[in-house]
Amino acid sequence: MDPLTLTDKEIRQFVKLDIDPLKVSVDKLSHNIGNEIMAILALSTSIQDLQERLAKMVVTSDCSGEPVTTEDLGVTGVLTVLLRDALKPCLMQTVEGSPVFIHTSPSSDIAHGNSSILADKMALKLVGPAGFVVTEAGCGAEIGLEKFFNIKCRYSGLQPDVTVMVATVRALKMHGGDQKNVNRLEFGCSHLRRQIENARAYGLPVVVAINMFCSDTENELEMVSAQARLAGAFDVVSCTHWAEGGAGAVALGKAVQRAAEVPHPFKYLYPLEMSIEEKIRTVAQRMYGVKDIQLSAQALNKIRLYTKQGLANLPICVAKTHLSLSPEQGRTGVPKDFTLPIVDIQPNVGAGFLCPVVNNVSAFSGADSPT
Repeated sequence: MDPLTLTDKEIRQFVKLDIDPLKVSVDKLSHNIGNEIMAILALSTSIQDLQERLAKMVVTSDCSGEPVTTEDLGVTGVLTVLLRDALKPCLMQTVEGSPVFIHTSPSSDIAHGNSSILADKMALKLVGPAGFVVTEAGCGAEIGLEKFFNIKCRYSGLQPDVTVMVATVRALKMHGGDQKNVNRLEFGCSHLRRQIENARAYGLPVVVAINMFCSDTENELEMVSAQARLAGAFDVVSCTHWAEGGAGAVALGKAVQRAAEVPHPFKYLYPLEMSIEEKIRTVAQRMYGVKDIQLSAQALNKIRLYTKQGLANLPICVAKTHLSLSPEQGRTGVPKDFTLPIVDIQPNVGAGFLCPVVNNVSAFSGADSPT
């Protein structure tokens, strides 16, 4: 048979991938896949789950708009073999002998920024029903905590009992516009109040831990404590664990224990059945305080494509700077009257979320683009 005489339909019948090579960037593809693999490791609950997630990774779309996955490329088995040992959490200990799991480090701007589900579940087994496990949600409550609840908790089936929010006087002064100006601290506390409000949106009690520095004054600590309580914090504790180890956080531990005894109707921020656009808008308005979102033509096309491909019910993972509630990293405090521009949406189907990309963030490098 002369291949030059084949019709388009006949070609598609035996051409498995049907990818336009001009629409695939190898450099961007390798970065994006690498970021997603780390997120997959963090969210997998077994070797079988790992393999299934790896198989679902979308590499690109074919000429008819259908997703091309790693399974289509025939590399799922190889990836699983390479990662099977990496799936096992690493047990270490603090200088005081407390057990610690260190496992996975997905970026908190372009991925969900949390440690692994397996580490959490193993830790819960080790401490028993009366014990406590502390797991970290990277960056601020509007990013790491939001993704922890809406992505990680959905896939793990675990529901936390308490949110612990760490704050420093120095950081709050920065959000007030001047790290050395005491008078700007109260203004900077607006950011803390907003983050407490964000955390309380999920129905859990919030304990604020003030990480004390030697330069902090009693008046400053009292101001932060008062502002946190005004925002609805269950308790506020000044901590000196950086200097005294575990002894400097005993009061914090007791506050967390008390908070865990309070009835707490945990809830997600949005239902998965909500449209992709409305999920983005819900997160942006309730967590960042935006007036509205602005979707580029490319983002709108991606929404239509992913809806057609059956991906609309995935949670979202907004890729934005962690240095501000706004898309501009230099805007401190609680910015007002701004719009969140979404320039693209990346499919992290293996990890199990869609990644809307804000205009000043690289979805591939894991860091803010230079401005």
